[in-house]
Amino acid sequence: MSETSPPLVVNGLGVELGGRKALHDVDLRVDDGEIVGLIGPNGAGKTTLLRAVLTLVPTVAGQITIEGRTPAKARGTIGYVPQRHEFAWDFPISVRNAVRSALTNRVTQGSPRSRRRAAVHEVVTEALRRVDLTALGDRPIGELSGGQRQRVLVARALVSRPRLLLLDEPFTGLDVPTQELLTRLFGELRGEGRAVLMTTHDLPSAAAMADRLVLLNKTVVIAGPPEQLREPSVWLRAFGVVASEQLLHTLGVDS
Repeated sequence: MSETSPPLVVNGLGVELGGRKALHDVDLRVDDGEIVGLIGPNGAGKTTLLRAVLTLVPTVAGQITIEGRTPAKARGTIGYVPQRHEFAWDFPISVRNAVRSALTNRVTQGSPRSRRRAAVHEVVTEALRRVDLTALGDRPIGELSGGQRQRVLVARALVSRPRLLLLDEPFTGLDVPTQELLTRLFGELRGEGRAVLMTTHDLPSAAAMADRLVLLNKTVVIAGPPEQLREPSVWLRAFGVVASEQLLHTLGVDS
């Protein structure tokens, strides 16, 4: 891993799905100690962008580098929180084992065999503690509430101690205490120098939490600190609408 290379750089990215252009000419960068909120309407390509970084969808143009390496070589160093419906919650496994199963060899690589078990226990325990799931480590994942399930996914993303975190709609359908816990946790991760790229439909929370917002609609419409994105026409263009008082009110943008 190169500590001098940015955690994520995307240049001129293009993706086609089913013969249609899903993304084109996307330029994006996420630096250490930064939370970037990826915002746009349904079908804008937000999840597709994350999947391209993870090499889950093919690209037709451009370049992605993660810590100066190609995604294929760096995938094991990324923490990924998918949307909850993408995980097999009916699988008969405990919370602790679900988190352990996401651990990459990178964390324990080079440790003597006699110490690997202790190292694995340490990082799994730390991940559970950070999402307040220590007491539920032995519970089957199928018995968890929606908020608890989301915390399992975050713990799975943290267990390999990644420098880059990709979060796909991490706040959708959560109760207020879980939202507050995750908001606090993501802030702590930023303070530790982690890089976070987060897709979200929760626009006010994104504006309050993110260092920068990237408005995406198949390409980057505009990007910058939330306080600089106050022009209503920018938001209306990003969301592909002529006028929307409800959208502008939600964002707190003057029309």
